[in-house]
Amino acid sequence: MLRVQRVRAWLALAMSGLLLAVFGGWDDLAEAPGQFLLRLLYAPWLALLTAAVVVALLFCAARPGTWQTMRTRLWPAGRSALWYFGAWTMVPLLFTAAAEGMGLLPSGVNVLLWASVMFVCWAPFWWVVFFLCFASGPALRHAFNLSALHAALPALVTSVLVWVFAVLGLSAGGLPPGPVPLAVCAFLGGPVSVTAVAWWEIQRLRLRHGVRLRG
Repeated sequence: MLRVQRVRAWLALAMSGLLLAVFGGWDDLAEAPGQFLLRLLYAPWLALLTAAVVVALLFCAARPGTWQTMRTRLWPAGRSALWYFGAWTMVPLLFTAAAEGMGLLPSGVNVLLWASVMFVCWAPFWWVVFFLCFASGPALRHAFNLSALHAALPALVTSVLVWVFAVLGLSAGGLPPGPVPLAVCAFLGGPVSVTAVAWWEIQRLRLRHGVRLRG
């Protein structure tokens, strides 16, 4: 499954670059970094909201006998999500605190003292930034350890989240560059392929491991 997901991701990236290189103009190239940063900024919060909605729907659909078991397994996944989003919240706070701390230093201060204060002020900020860089991939790929709650939850969250991103990308930047039929295919190709792989994963869980969405 992981191999198929990686191949799909690299093909999607190559196709996006090819469409941008062949049909994109300078405006599209200039807007690409901004759209990437915008998606990077909103991705964690959308993932959290999507995961909460999917978990709530799965709780509603589950058989009453499984509610207690699912409820006891919800805390580890929730703890992972709290750690991750707590780190995201700390980034602007630590940046502001570090900037304020450096601003309190008087002019002409000793170089050694200045370096020590700079390290004390900025070390927590950069630690959190690197933590987010290394944790974002596994957190989003495993949907904050929701597999402990239900083995099919990461695939379900991924299939819903990719359509949320697709709709937001369409409303913010429109269709990809190129002829309209090709642009529509490129727009639908990403979420459709992700959904297909996700539901293939759910089918493998059902056939090979006896996982049931309501069980």
